[in-house]
Amino acid sequence: MPIKIPNDLPAVQTLLAENIFAMTEKRAITQDIRPLRILLLNLMPKKIETETQICRILGNTPLQIELTLVRTRSHQSANTAQEHLLAFYKTFDEVRDENYDGMIITGAPVELMEFEEVDYWDELCEIMDWSLEHVHSTMHICWGAQAGLYHHYGIKKRRMDKKLFGVFPHHADYAHSMLLRGFDSRFYVPHSRYTYVCREDVENVPGLRVLASSEQAGIHIVSAKQGHQFFIMGHAEYDPLTLDAEYRRDRAAGLDTAIPENYYEDDDPDKAPIVNWRAHGSLLFINWLNYFVYQSTPYDLTTLDNSIPNDH
Repeated sequence: MPIKIPNDLPAVQTLLAENIFAMTEKRAITQDIRPLRILLLNLMPKKIETETQICRILGNTPLQIELTLVRTRSHQSANTAQEHLLAFYKTFDEVRDENYDGMIITGAPVELMEFEEVDYWDELCEIMDWSLEHVHSTMHICWGAQAGLYHHYGIKKRRMDKKLFGVFPHHADYAHSMLLRGFDSRFYVPHSRYTYVCREDVENVPGLRVLASSEQAGIHIVSAKQGHQFFIMGHAEYDPLTLDAEYRRDRAAGLDTAIPENYYEDDDPDKAPIVNWRAHGSLLFINWLNYFVYQSTPYDLTTLDNSIPNDH
């Protein structure tokens, strides 16, 4: 089934070129079906790049998705044209009276700052609190996951000695999780960050469960509230060349960024990346939408009560 996105969003042509069925608003109004309403809070500076990645992976599911893009009003993006934001994004004030089947909170390049120093932190906290009553299941990604664990559960992030950068093998810690249904015993996930969340800190909080982790990259997925919240460390949604672009950007800026691990063939930046994470990344989002959104969300979102019967 298609993902319903605004008529002129730049992602439309990209997705159609990749044979991903993207339905514009004009066509969607003729469909006799209630699509899943998904809210994307895009905190990344290059919003078009991120929205295309998320649209691509949501559009590869068998469910019809109606995607709403939202941004913080308390931060002015310097990397995305104001015309694009005004045309395709809503502010939180414009959606606060709505209910959604699912929500995705992206990462943001502010991890070396204290949470309270981020200029939109108060607004983000308001949105995260709002999600508990207005969203059936919320997926927090990378810095968004660290922010969610800190705000909701008081878990602090910690600084690493060097940047975690590359593609790393992971395994399931809780093999019965429906979120990981169909996953291989070993699967790969891209990471790019300077901070982490300590496993012991998570396990000391009742109600939190580590679903997957990596010896090199640490915690990957944490679940809470029987699947109403997921906290994902890493970027399963990344394109094949996302890490490559980041590496070359850092080097051009004079940063001593190491070659991303397990990424280029023979660890040679002049050779093509080895892309080994996209199948599991797609399955992660398919499972989330199927088991934790579609199968348990009420048809009438005004009756949203956030009760999920399946295990997490």
